[in-house]
Amino acid sequence: MSYRVGLVGKPSVGKSTLFNAATMNDVPEGAYPFTTIDPSVGEAYVGIDCAAPEFEEECEPNHGFCAEETRYVPVKLVDVAGLIPGAHEGKGLGNQFLTDLNETDVLVHVVDFSGTTDIEGEATEGHDPREDIDFLENELDMWYLDILEKGLKKFESTYQGPNPGDEITVQSVLEEQMSAFRIKEEELKQVILSLGLELDHTTWEDTDKEALAREIRKRTKPMVVAANKMDTPEAQENYEEITSDPDYEHLTIVPASAHAEKALKNADEGGVVDYRQGADTFEITGDVSEEQREGLEQIREFVEAFGGTGVQKSLEAALFEELGLKAVFPGTANGNWTKGPFRDCFLLPGDATAEGFAYHLHSDIGDGFLHAIDCRSGRQVGADTDLDHRAVVEIVTTN
Repeated sequence: MSYRVGLVGKPSVGKSTLFNAATMNDVPEGAYPFTTIDPSVGEAYVGIDCAAPEFEEECEPNHGFCAEETRYVPVKLVDVAGLIPGAHEGKGLGNQFLTDLNETDVLVHVVDFSGTTDIEGEATEGHDPREDIDFLENELDMWYLDILEKGLKKFESTYQGPNPGDEITVQSVLEEQMSAFRIKEEELKQVILSLGLELDHTTWEDTDKEALAREIRKRTKPMVVAANKMDTPEAQENYEEITSDPDYEHLTIVPASAHAEKALKNADEGGVVDYRQGADTFEITGDVSEEQREGLEQIREFVEAFGGTGVQKSLEAALFEELGLKAVFPGTANGNWTKGPFRDCFLLPGDATAEGFAYHLHSDIGDGFLHAIDCRSGRQVGADTDLDHRAVVEIVTTN
């Protein structure tokens, strides 16, 4: 039931390094194009303030783990093959890349902000990261446009029936054509109208179709930019310029260093440092050489300046800011835990209700839903009550 976060970007920008840093897997890394060919899938975690301390309990996670009152909830992380310009036309590993994207809920676009890789992932100097941001968004938009136009051709060839009631809407055909993106007919209608377009597609210009494809892409494949290699002066300079550029205000850009995150996790596992993922500092606890200490102090300077390595923040921004998810803990109002306290923590859509949570737990629980109890206040709540982020809820059901 995990959400899937796709790591995307051109080759050789550090996607596989970020994947390894987040999951502690060991997929191949290399400074050459298409190190990754087949997508790698691993388990990463997003951090949430644990609710257990508020109830004077120590949580016993069924999945994930808890450290320093932060609950780490598992999500799937997918390292997708590198993308080059023309992917929507089949260049490079384009077709495979775009197919793999269908399996993800939200994207983290890993960009080399140091400017040391060109648009195809070859080594260079002085490359503008804006080109990478633009080209990936354009490739995705062109991919969506191609699917949109196929849907419009299908609509034009669809038999409408002899009676007005038999008419098929363009948005219903587009819903079927774009089923992989999980966008519904009513939402497509809202997108079309929000752009000031008529529901009659024959009135649409080419620019209207492009705008529609782009808006559908933004809604169905939201994206965060991980500004990688930010532990270099060149990347920091580019970051200041790009985050001050109004053309990129629509993007969430997170400064990151996948190399620093991986180094700290390896050092923590080796007993050299005490480090918790996502933290903005760490403590050296083991014997290190002068050279190792110098390297660790350089990493410390970076994580303290930017509030962490950015790897954890990129994932959390993707799920909580872009997708708008919220965490919900199943609880007990009377404090009687049958299987241990706070064993589960679920990530739900931002509009999740008490009854929706019941169905998320099990269809039988949802079918027998009577009411829910807010375990903090002890208050009974109804089926359509919107749940807060970090809500602790007991479901009362006949099943």
